Amino acid sequence: MGSKRRQPSLAQLRAFAAVAEHLHFRDAAAAIGMSQPALSGAVSALEEALGVTLLERTTRKVLLSPEGERLAVRAKAVLVEVGALLEEAEAVRAPFTGALRLGVIPTVAPYLLPTVLRLVHDRYPDLDLQVHEEQTANLLEGLAAGRLDLLLLAVPLGVPGVVELPLFDEDFVLVTPLDHRLGGREGIPREALRELNLLLLDEGHCLRDQALDICREAGREDAPVTTTAAGLSTLVQLVAGGLGCTLLPRTALKVETSRSNQLLTGNFAEPAPSRRIALVMRGGAARGAEYRELAAALREDLRPLPVRVLGPDVGRDRGIDQMSAEQSSLGCPAPQIPSSGGR
Repeated sequence: MGSKRRQPSLAQLRAFAAVAEHLHFRDAAAAIGMSQPALSGAVSALEEALGVTLLERTTRKVLLSPEGERLAVRAKAVLVEVGALLEEAEAVRAPFTGALRLGVIPTVAPYLLPTVLRLVHDRYPDLDLQVHEEQTANLLEGLAAGRLDLLLLAVPLGVPGVVELPLFDEDFVLVTPLDHRLGGREGIPREALRELNLLLLDEGHCLRDQALDICREAGREDAPVTTTAAGLSTLVQLVAGGLGCTLLPRTALKVETSRSNQLLTGNFAEPAPSRRIALVMRGGAARGAEYRELAAALREDLRPLPVRVLGPDVGRDRGIDQMSAEQSSLGCPAPQIPSSGGR
């Protein structure tokens, strides 16, 4: 028998995973708070411990070797499991303590975070809430990789391996310039969307996909996109400037329309187009009981907002496999999320 190889350390695996993600030593070192020489040494030590060349180094860039491509997946899976172990120990030691990395989509963050932050401050003062605002696909990748613990976004998602804890439904309203024929009207039929110059968010925003779905339900076949914006604030200012109309979720209405006196809003006939907002966690999350308790507390604190708060049993403990038959057309399309460790 040959001599036993040394076991790789977590620091070595973390260094290699960072290089595999960034393909750049300086960026990888900055991402994990390690000096560049220490990171390079850790990767070299891992190669020696494993007896495998993981990287192809050139003067200009870093590439993964074929062996490195395969082992990077395993390294990331090990780190995710170690993170889950630490999370489990933290949850057993004391609930609602330590870090909670919450991912939020941009069309939710400005309008719901005040309620979330106040709730955590008042009820869970020992919880270290860390907020990350990103688009849906990035949030789901972060959840799958263990970079994020919990998400706040629009559902249904169409993604296996996650559990959705619905919080509320909210209607969309039509925002128009002052001189628009639909401005200020009640009971607007959805069919009116067929002829509107509708302004939308950029590609990648879930709210854009929801708006396009609403238009298709109204019988509009073409994509009504001539102008787009990176955020709702810009979108509303474009409407105020007379470039068209847009759809806003009701929770965003007060914040976004208060910046201009050149806007009117119109309400759709019942049933109005709407979206559902939920907390989303990994299936089997170690802190799942805490996340469900947080969802219940949030439902109560969200009642003053212009939303329809859902009961605790709506979608409770159901992963996407059980919900697939019930998905509405207004959910976000399913991004392709890589599995952790090939499992």
